[in-house]
Amino acid sequence: MKAKKWLSAGLAMAVLGTAVVGCSSDDEGTKSEGGAGSAAPAAKQEINVNFAAEPPALDSSKGTTNAAFTMLHAMHEGLVRLDKDGKATPGLAKELPKVSEDGLTYTFTLRDNLKWADGSPLTANDFVEAYRRTLDPETKALYGFMVAWIKGGNDLLAAKTPEEVKAKKEALGVKAIDDKTLEIKLERPVPFFTELLAFPIFYPQNQKMVQQAGEKYGADADKIIGAGPYKLTEWLHEQRLVFTKNENYWDAANVKLEKITVNIVKDPQTGLNLFESGQADWTYLRGDSVQLYEGKPEYTPKRELVNAYVMLQQDKFPAFKNAKIRQALSMAINSKALVDTVLKNGSVPSTGFIPNGTSDGNGGDFRKVAGDTQPKFDVEKAKALLAEGLAELNLTALPKFKLMADDTDAGKKTLEFVLAQWKQNLGVEAEAEPVPHELRVDRQNKGDYQAVMALWGADYNDPMTFLDLWLSDAALNSTGWKNAQYDALVKGAQVQTDRAKRSADLVAAEKLLMQEMPILPIYFRQSIFAKNTKLENVVLPSYGAEWDFRWAYVKG
Repeated sequence: MKAKKWLSAGLAMAVLGTAVVGCSSDDEGTKSEGGAGSAAPAAKQEINVNFAAEPPALDSSKGTTNAAFTMLHAMHEGLVRLDKDGKATPGLAKELPKVSEDGLTYTFTLRDNLKWADGSPLTANDFVEAYRRTLDPETKALYGFMVAWIKGGNDLLAAKTPEEVKAKKEALGVKAIDDKTLEIKLERPVPFFTELLAFPIFYPQNQKMVQQAGEKYGADADKIIGAGPYKLTEWLHEQRLVFTKNENYWDAANVKLEKITVNIVKDPQTGLNLFESGQADWTYLRGDSVQLYEGKPEYTPKRELVNAYVMLQQDKFPAFKNAKIRQALSMAINSKALVDTVLKNGSVPSTGFIPNGTSDGNGGDFRKVAGDTQPKFDVEKAKALLAEGLAELNLTALPKFKLMADDTDAGKKTLEFVLAQWKQNLGVEAEAEPVPHELRVDRQNKGDYQAVMALWGADYNDPMTFLDLWLSDAALNSTGWKNAQYDALVKGAQVQTDRAKRSADLVAAEKLLMQEMPILPIYFRQSIFAKNTKLENVVLPSYGAEWDFRWAYVKG
């Protein structure tokens, strides 16, 4: 995704230009629906934001990364939008949906006179066509399984011929009753479906733009159009994305920022230099800089439902088919040392696959209900498991393999730490393979790796967003691992209406996942940012986008 080296501080400053926070002036009090409420001043409403990764194409059907979701969230909107408390509030819909008693039919009324950023009308049919495109097998949408919860969705995903695709699209359970009324029918009740509709995979799409851009849809600023608070006016790849206020947004009167420049700055020290010199208003903090800012007004922590882990590709590296070898590699990583001495950002060692703070779907916290399911750091046990696994494969040593990771600062440091742990604790040699974020994601999704450092952030607050990743037929499970017992537990939970039984099935699924270890959890992430103290009302979602400036403003 990124072809360039880290920006030097001097070069980055040249790219960014002058500081943007304006001088003091009188406040103007306003409050916007769903926001935190604000007194919006007459200060210059422009900010510079540092971001660690260049986003892939901003195609809401194909996006799979935090970088893509964050940028899409800035320029677009769904039927609902999550507020600062993570609650669904009306977005492009006039009000929250009317839901049938059986929980299967959702009816939305759109706001009056909705427009795309170019001023053309936005109608209910733009949602219908977007969902049909996402589920069209030719789109190859890795998140299609979520839209397939709509009645007939799996049938469309499985369609083989053009005629069958056309028929299944017509039969799909989403219908524009008229220009302002959208009806969605589900295969089964989904308790969190309303909140889920804030996720980019459920955004509408401008059909004229989709057709004009073709395969390049979402790849450049002139090949994507949204209907959100901002519009993407410039995208200089590997350097910056510029968003300006969308005057055609339904609530433009309550959008205060006029311009957001997102600069791609991989090196956190460069980002910090830009922040401290007034060239950036928002930057991420890593390592010692976290302690430097802790307790200061600029210090901004973000609670996240995000985990970091290693995926092992069993077909590319057959030794990974042995569970004892996988377990040994996991138990040889001292995650506490990693988060305490390398990351130093509030992240904590993983105790399972599902992060702290995730709901169990039954009114509880999943981690508290499940307890610690991940085997603890234990070098001696890891050595014994490795020896047993090698003996079962008639090997005297584990062959050398490559571990791929993002070439960001945190990615490279975590990569170096894990490799050193394996060598020091097990005598296992592996080669570092840092690559640009976009390339890592592409190769990971294709199964083109031996081992890869990955991160996964929740798409909604429920264990299923983490556990359905590892189903045998899951589009994002590129490890080659398949387990019928695991499939039965997760698929059973997908249709279980008794919430207590569903929670128990999901706990059992995670325990099995941690016994089998097709993936090696390392830590549950927390992010720390430094924020200009004049920047107010930034929303930090615990899942989905990295930040939301929809209600933000610069105070005088």
